[in-house]
Amino acid sequence: MLTHFIGGEQVAQGPVFPVYDPVTGSVLRQVHEADSAVVDRAVQAARAAAPGWAALPVTERAAWMRRLADGIEARFDDLVAAEIADTGKPLEQTRTLDIPRGAANFRAFAEIAAQRPDDAFHLPGVLSYTVRRPLGVVAVIVPWNLPFLLMTWKLAPALVAGNAVVVKPSENTPSSAALFAEICAEVGLPAGVVNVIYGYGTAGQLLVEHPGVDGVTFTGSTRTGSTIMRSVSDRVKPVSFELGGKNAGVIFADCDLDRAVDGTVKSVFTNGGQVCLCTERLYVERPIFEEFCARLAARAQTVEPQPMISAEHRQKVLSYYELARSEGAKILTGGGVPADREAGYFVEPTVVTGLSEDSRFNTEEIFGPVCHVAPFDTESQAVDLANASEYGLAATVWTGSLDRAHRVAQRLEAGLVWVNTWYLRDLRTPFGGVKLSGIGREGGTQSLDFYSEPTTITIKLEQSDA
Repeated sequence: MLTHFIGGEQVAQGPVFPVYDPVTGSVLRQVHEADSAVVDRAVQAARAAAPGWAALPVTERAAWMRRLADGIEARFDDLVAAEIADTGKPLEQTRTLDIPRGAANFRAFAEIAAQRPDDAFHLPGVLSYTVRRPLGVVAVIVPWNLPFLLMTWKLAPALVAGNAVVVKPSENTPSSAALFAEICAEVGLPAGVVNVIYGYGTAGQLLVEHPGVDGVTFTGSTRTGSTIMRSVSDRVKPVSFELGGKNAGVIFADCDLDRAVDGTVKSVFTNGGQVCLCTERLYVERPIFEEFCARLAARAQTVEPQPMISAEHRQKVLSYYELARSEGAKILTGGGVPADREAGYFVEPTVVTGLSEDSRFNTEEIFGPVCHVAPFDTESQAVDLANASEYGLAATVWTGSLDRAHRVAQRLEAGLVWVNTWYLRDLRTPFGGVKLSGIGREGGTQSLDFYSEPTTITIKLEQSDA
């Protein structure tokens, strides 16, 4: 039974809901759901802890971040097991990326914050400088696809900037957040600096609307992000959103085809396509279109199916497979449920072609192991096709021309563009989307900018007669 973590204590309060194993469909564990009393208790605990935490020098908060990283590494195997149980993702991905990245987030932001200089400007007789103050209490709402990685990606900059936090993980994937709460207690983090509550969208709404919350960071669907914006608009709370995507991949005929196919297989099918950065729209230059489609479809047949996070999400993805058929698509491979995976929430890796650009399949985010492939004839046409979306999170470009790589990447309407690679990240660089894919940026000093407010101090210097 998972209980809330509030003010350094486990709190068994609220009704109970089940968490399901996406591999088998069976119940994994029971979890307490936060009601308004639990939310208020968590926010009040954070508000009580925030002043003392903010008063610490940034070097001391950075030292706490390193202790948390050490604590993550000490509980590495437990975190791997929890993440796999909740998500059904592969052991290799969890051990080599998701959990190590969690520790790396705390170490990276400790260094970024401790080494960040203040701004100062000097004119004759005038000195102006800025100081940054934490927002106060931040609501951290975490998605289910990369629960531990994305939670720590938000927590590390929020905490090192001096904020106290209330975390609400997805109702589908609460286990790694519960373990992180234990780690906070084990390393001796001051009580109330980190609080963890569980629940569905109602709990999240209660949290973001609470008058004691000073800012909201959220990763998830565009629809939920819009709802949060409306909820906090009256109090003009700052928000940082990484939302949906319908990411494009552009493959030119001068690319290294083997490398492009390998990279595209990863960008479409990693984690069952349940990564916000995965590619759902592919545009391939006509001379290599047929060969690329054939090779991608063949490789898709060798991809080990991954479970969708829930029965509801599995049905959503399958409904888009049926939609593709009804809209007249040619299914190159997949399009259903694996014959040997009827238990759990599995779907087949799928490649389709033949649909118009304004079809629902090509305009709506599916968030599954599927892509649509279409040909193009000119560079300008490829850019126009890639940009013809309401979303703008990420894009990939595959080409052998350095000039084209720079030229096309700078014309794509996306917050992140990869050239001849995918999913390669430097934690010092900004990350986020444009259009319906979000607002604000995470990563590096951009995260610290969101989690703190600048105050400019201007002093008139008296002139000496000496």
